[in-house]
Amino acid sequence: MTTTYTVDVFSSLDGFGSTSGNWGGYWGKQGPELLAHRLAVYDEEQRMVFGAHTYQMFAQMLAASTEKSEVRDAWVTRMRSLPATVVSNTLEGPLDWPDATVVPGDAVDVVARLREESDVPLRSHGCLSMNRALMAAGLVDFVQVTVFPVITGQTGRDPLFAGAADFDLELVESRTLDGRSQELVYRPTLHV
Repeated sequence: MTTTYTVDVFSSLDGFGSTSGNWGGYWGKQGPELLAHRLAVYDEEQRMVFGAHTYQMFAQMLAASTEKSEVRDAWVTRMRSLPATVVSNTLEGPLDWPDATVVPGDAVDVVARLREESDVPLRSHGCLSMNRALMAAGLVDFVQVTVFPVITGQTGRDPLFAGAADFDLELVESRTLDGRSQELVYRPTLHV
């Protein structure tokens, strides 16, 4: 049985995953409904999949945070408690992440194997370049994009799909959170 793989990303309206500006986390647009929904999504049994860069970014961000910072929102704490696979040819365990395993190799091969072996759905938050490769290989079942109501034309960093293949997207779910942010869940199909 093959399990599902979901790419979960945050975005500005103009398609950037982060910013070099002074917006703050969530571009300053998080609200109670968004945070509760994120916790519900991450409360489900699943396995996280990270590339080395994203894992290191999360680990450093959490290590530098305090218990009261938005970095430690309940859903992030829950995400960190889920079992995780870190695809890396450079990192070695043990990792500063409970229940995380480093698996060397090509992400396409590792995730193809995980999809066959895992008893729970797979989810990746961030990991832009890794997930673009997985989409091109046909290993991504869902792309979940949370769009925040900002345009970061001057300060936007990390364009979500720059360099990706072309995909047709079937909208399978959508919701408005806190009256301003949109969560869109798509099923991608390589456009030929």
